[in-house]
Amino acid sequence: MGKAVVIGGGIGGLTAAAALHRRGVRVTVLERAGSLEPAGAAISLAPNALRGLDVIGLGDGVRALSAWQGDGGLRAPGGRWLSRSSAAAATERFGGPLVLLHRATLIDRLAGLLPPDTVRTATAAHLVDPGDPGDPARPARVNTPDGELEADLVVAADGVHSAVRHLLFPDHPGAVYAGFTTWRTVIPLPGGRFASHETWGRGRLWGTHPLKDGRVYAYAAALAPAGRRAPDDERAELLRRYGDWHDPIPAVLAAVRPEDVLRHDVHHITEPLPAYHHGRVALVGDAAHAMPPTLGQGGNQAVEDAVTLAHYCGDLPAYTAARLPRTTAIARRAVRAARLSMMTNRAGTAVRDTAIAALSKAGPALLLRSFDDIAAWRPPAGEAVSFPASSASPPVDEDRARAADDNRDRTADRTRDGRPLEENTP
Repeated sequence: MGKAVVIGGGIGGLTAAAALHRRGVRVTVLERAGSLEPAGAAISLAPNALRGLDVIGLGDGVRALSAWQGDGGLRAPGGRWLSRSSAAAATERFGGPLVLLHRATLIDRLAGLLPPDTVRTATAAHLVDPGDPGDPARPARVNTPDGELEADLVVAADGVHSAVRHLLFPDHPGAVYAGFTTWRTVIPLPGGRFASHETWGRGRLWGTHPLKDGRVYAYAAALAPAGRRAPDDERAELLRRYGDWHDPIPAVLAAVRPEDVLRHDVHHITEPLPAYHHGRVALVGDAAHAMPPTLGQGGNQAVEDAVTLAHYCGDLPAYTAARLPRTTAIARRAVRAARLSMMTNRAGTAVRDTAIAALSKAGPALLLRSFDDIAAWRPPAGEAVSFPASSASPPVDEDRARAADDNRDRTADRTRDGRPLEENTP
């Protein structure tokens, strides 16, 4: 039984912790925030990430939260549809639904898979030594306010501005500003009925999508200097930028309070890392490959990272080989998608919109096809690779090992539909 420390309690970190726990690894999650409540609003999970969640027993429960029914697609600010598709067409093509849910819902379900006291909040963590997998006497070491922890594996899930990444690869330039900022909100919208959509303008976009619980997730993005903030409040800024766009955007803005709006500048990694591991440390999610949100794949790739890492936790070069080429290619596509959606030239945007409309009219499946290789991902198959021994892992106690096996069986029973047993009880 190995020992792992996860730095960061977001989606990537908790998925990695759950996947490692299922393999019998003793996991400690260190989160610097005072709680696991995420700062984000909602997340879109594609079939590739849902297959990753299947590995830890959450896939079907999350699929049940799918709210997209009927038509949806891409619109122009005046309301004209540039392209249309449907939930049924996407499900048929990709082998599963696209699920939009609040990040807090996913975080709660991931945390529910872990034993009590696995997650330590309000705990800053600093990597002291990445360790050496070839030397049993040199585990990785992580410093916390409560003392130092040793581990066979450290999972760095500490986000786009990862301190662990900088420590492992000090010559890498890190994340840079992508040139645009985003706003996000989740609000109730009583009586609001509309088709799920994203709308592209000149140098800005807007999206409105229903959630399963009856709330609405809305987001916007626009070209802006880094660090810029509204002179009054961000709701007022959204009204200035999008208040005259098509319905239901004005109704959404009318229902939003200034305190409901989150604004974040977008940063991404333009130069791929040489590897996603060093010593006994592996990077996942934004710490490894932060990308623009324009393909909706940031969190999805973190889930893929997490279950792949759990499979190859004893062979980190194999983890890098499995993940770096794929995530690099997807990140580059996200950058290209950002350039397309954020075009500012009037003639260029007219050509863009005409081309999208013509392609959609020729066959909606043509637009879906571009997502095939992303959605088709499957978790690693074959025998998983275990940890190399280190002083962080004492000899296995057979009674404790049997108890851990029994606990994993009970966990699997509790999460057979993706929810803890108490949530299934009337």
